[in-house]
Amino acid sequence: MKTNPGRFFEDFRLGETIRHATPRTVTTGDVALYTALYGPRFAVQSSDAFAKAIGYPASPLDDWLTFHVVFGKTVPDVSLNALANLGYAEGGFRRPVYPGETLSTVSEVIGLKESSNRQTGVVYVRSTGSDSSGRTVLSYCRWVLVRKRDPEAKIAEEHVPQLAKVVNPADLASALPPLDPAAYDTVLAGSPHRFADYAVGEKIDHVDGMTVEEAEHQIATRLFQNTAKVHFDAVATKETKFGKRLIYGGHVISLARALSFNGLANAFAIGGINAGRHVAPLFAGDTVYAWSEVLETAELPGRSDIGALRLRTVAAKNQPCGGYPDKQGEGYDPSVILDLDYWAFIPR
Repeated sequence: MKTNPGRFFEDFRLGETIRHATPRTVTTGDVALYTALYGPRFAVQSSDAFAKAIGYPASPLDDWLTFHVVFGKTVPDVSLNALANLGYAEGGFRRPVYPGETLSTVSEVIGLKESSNRQTGVVYVRSTGSDSSGRTVLSYCRWVLVRKRDPEAKIAEEHVPQLAKVVNPADLASALPPLDPAAYDTVLAGSPHRFADYAVGEKIDHVDGMTVEEAEHQIATRLFQNTAKVHFDAVATKETKFGKRLIYGGHVISLARALSFNGLANAFAIGGINAGRHVAPLFAGDTVYAWSEVLETAELPGRSDIGALRLRTVAAKNQPCGGYPDKQGEGYDPSVILDLDYWAFIPR
């Protein structure tokens, strides 16, 4: 066959390394389209002048744009035949990415677990995105539920990896250049609140909502060269549980991040991903809201310019988050679609 039908669960092997096509040079055009799709307003990523004033050589890409480009490379080889992307862990943004850089991705299969129904299995991978010099810009683990081609196929070896529940923000702070907090203009940034203004246990309703349109989520997913069938093929998805196309889970992450500006405007850089779960699907026509909780604050050795906030951002569909929809027993409030635990850097 000259075409790629995608891997099924029984095609994966523990320990194998997968080099993904295609290297992607990110440009200011990508940045502009990303901004048009999600509307992020963080000053460091919006303004060269602002970024240079505090110590960056230029305005870097939004961290989630970097994530989506790196992630998109993996889809044809990992999740083309997936039913669901289940979760994330051990994520680290290792260096800023600037327009003009070329990103490539390599994944290692670190776990396999067949489902009890023998129709599917969970594939665990560690994916690493690198720049044109081979330097790591991002690494993360994810696990995904993938169909089997043959329910009777034997699985040679199974293993469920033990992943860290929290990454150390001190290991990630070197990704940012030394910054001048005195030059960080909170008026231009849109909020007066810095590191010391946030307390553990504080909850923030981000207030605003964004309704997702059919065209924009398809444009966004194509922007990242994500080819997963569940996002594009309306004919094929008629036969699925939901009977229609699912919105890429990363689309929800970027919407929640953009919404979080209202309350976290100075949390300008993502440091790492501790844990993440796509709780429920999102469809075109749904409206996304979000709220965040401060789980932890961390001072960073050798960094008097920034601190780290461990944040948990929860996104909900078709329900404003003034009531902080959350877990309910062993499940979640029916409106919850995303539960993301991550570190963000903020000026002191």
